[in-house]
Amino acid sequence: MHFALVFNIISILILVISGFMLFPLGIAFFNGEFVYANAFLLTIFIVAAIGIIVYFVTRKLKSKHFSAKDGFLTVTISWIIASAAGALPFYISGAIPLYTNAFFETMSGFTTTGASILTEIQTLPKSILFWRSLTHWLGGMGFVVLTVAILPLLGIGGMRMVSAESPGPTIDKISPKITQMAKLLWIIYIGLTILETILLMFGGMDLFDSLTHTFGTLATGGFSPKNGSVGHYNSAYIDIVVTVFMLLAGLNFGLYYRMLIGNFTEIKKNTELKVYLLIFAAAAILAAIPLIGNVYSSFGESLRYSSFQVASVLTTTGYATANFDIWPAFSKYILFALMFIGGCSGSTGGGIKVVRIVTLFKQAITEMKQQANPRGVFSTRINGVSVKKDFVFTIVGFVFLYIMFLLITTAVVATAPGVYDLETSFSTALVTVGNIGPGFSLIGPTQNYAFFPDYVKWFLSFAMMAGRLEIYTVLILFTPYFWRRK
Repeated sequence: MHFALVFNIISILILVISGFMLFPLGIAFFNGEFVYANAFLLTIFIVAAIGIIVYFVTRKLKSKHFSAKDGFLTVTISWIIASAAGALPFYISGAIPLYTNAFFETMSGFTTTGASILTEIQTLPKSILFWRSLTHWLGGMGFVVLTVAILPLLGIGGMRMVSAESPGPTIDKISPKITQMAKLLWIIYIGLTILETILLMFGGMDLFDSLTHTFGTLATGGFSPKNGSVGHYNSAYIDIVVTVFMLLAGLNFGLYYRMLIGNFTEIKKNTELKVYLLIFAAAAILAAIPLIGNVYSSFGESLRYSSFQVASVLTTTGYATANFDIWPAFSKYILFALMFIGGCSGSTGGGIKVVRIVTLFKQAITEMKQQANPRGVFSTRINGVSVKKDFVFTIVGFVFLYIMFLLITTAVVATAPGVYDLETSFSTALVTVGNIGPGFSLIGPTQNYAFFPDYVKWFLSFAMMAGRLEIYTVLILFTPYFWRRK
């Protein structure tokens, strides 16, 4: 393990985070929010000072060799430290008086979970709300990808860190150079951000609301500056725009690059894309049917709300335009089933990911064929190509760990005083590990996480990070093998 190199890289990462705090600082000064401006100034000074000191102390000690273990350790520690630093403006300003709550809110933001402890949002100053939403945007594409994009010096071991941080079983190399790939991903991300912001402004939102909602949409995060989330605007146009961009954010970003260079052949044969869109369409229609006459008067109105909520849950965004916790049982079941799936690999979405679900389903079919015809030769194919057994085994291991971690998180939540029903306990585990945000019962779309005791909030913060970093990256640190010297 090369600790000097690990902490040298982490020092650069937190310097980047402190640099982004200049944006809410500027908003605080512009709006005369001087108490909050002072909180951001103090945080920037503390974080930047620590980052600079650690950088120069470790610069001469660092090794040029960067192992896979170094990558896992760097990514995990950087997310913890980024959340610890990002919580300071909330805590110092008094916007969130308890540090446990401030850390939970920040980790929820960076991991794009959208689970909140806030009971009143609209009364908070714009600088705080902007920073809260900006944590989504930064965490959506990832700290490492951002830093690699703007600092080529991290090219050493960059792919190992990006792979450890990126959601999905694989990361498509859209460019042979890791720095170039990171830049292309961020250019696409920024381009979509600008486009959605403009479209939302056409729908009547001001620039601030458009930008903060765009941050939550493209990062599939769900933090809104309004108590009623997107439903606050009661606009079919805004619902449609946000629905479309949630679905776009749930796609593999590598597909956008292929579209830009005109490589439509690979897009057309992409199995995950086809299944992803099919799941959305089928789920939206099925969820809408029980709503007709029970919640909404027409099929069109029912489809509008079901489509939005299905897209929000499937992509793990967490925005809401309705209280789906009071929907008919079958509609709620559709949303519950989607919470296990998530977006596509290489997207900003959480969850198990569509490609893993598809691979396991096809592998199950292959195994049944093999049982029926032992002498036959069968293979599992994704995108028209046979999948290696190692790839399938990795997915099986991931899903097993994912389910076991869900059960452990459920058990921890169930110990909390006042949490009496299994629905709350399990849905809390499901939506935090899956980075979804709102769930059912006591954590429904009109509720929050403030009632949980501190030890549960700290564990859920860990669960959100483990889910965002794809379980393996975090849990591998708790194995004896990881720390064993070769």
